[in-house]
Amino acid sequence: TCGSTVAANNGNCTISVTFTPTATGSRTAAVTITDNATGSPQTITLTGTGANANAPAVGLSTSSLTFASQTLNTTSASQTVTLTNTGNAVLNLLSIGLTGTNSSDYAETTTCGSTVAANNGSCTISVTFTPAASGTRTAAVTITDNATGSPQTVALSGTGASAASTVVLTPTSFNFGTQTVGTTSGAADINIMNTGAAFLTLNSITVTGDFTLTNFCGGGLSTGYNCDVWVQFTPTATGVRTGTLIFNDSAPGSPHVVTLTGTGN
Repeated sequence: TCGSTVAANNGNCTISVTFTPTATGSRTAAVTITDNATGSPQTITLTGTGANANAPAVGLSTSSLTFASQTLNTTSASQTVTLTNTGNAVLNLLSIGLTGTNSSDYAETTTCGSTVAANNGSCTISVTFTPAASGTRTAAVTITDNATGSPQTVALSGTGASAASTVVLTPTSFNFGTQTVGTTSGAADINIMNTGAAFLTLNSITVTGDFTLTNFCGGGLSTGYNCDVWVQFTPTATGVRTGTLIFNDSAPGSPHVVTLTGTGN
């Protein structure tokens, strides 16, 4: 809409551009404006891509998949990429596979056959993650086909986490009630169970206060196993007496503690 002049103080006009490629591939040009202002001529860079009138084109629903922290040698839930042929010719799929540094940590399945129909035909690629080592693990889904830009890739990233033990204490607190000073109560049964995926090492089991323990646990527990500790109360004075049963172990959150209370009478 520009004439031969543009008024001062924010006068303006517009230049509209269209693109009609005469050949395939990248096409470049520029709008050049020659005037009496500083920096003349000014330029606007133009780029576009010429595509065959009858050609397939690949569209991917995402360019990357990221998996949350996954315990070593266990398999994640699957994540899915949708491949769409946005062109107007049949897409020929030559191969779909896994590439990259840690490609063996991933597995893919697909509903894609050897071709994908034109005009928004689609199929899916599903990926799972089974880390073989801890830390960041990377790979890619690589799709080789007859469309421009082949091969297309979907970046894959996940984190391998070492298996951990998990402590469950039953109960987490115990009240012995009233006990005559200098006498010993019956035994309270405290159970420790490893519900995690790794061996639980029991480094030490100790008790504080007017309490004593009998330890029926060894040096550790395999996954799914449990053991018992008996605790007894021998008040040395009247009134409320408190203490703790302390499990120093290899599980996250160690030491794990059971609160003990009783009343000397």
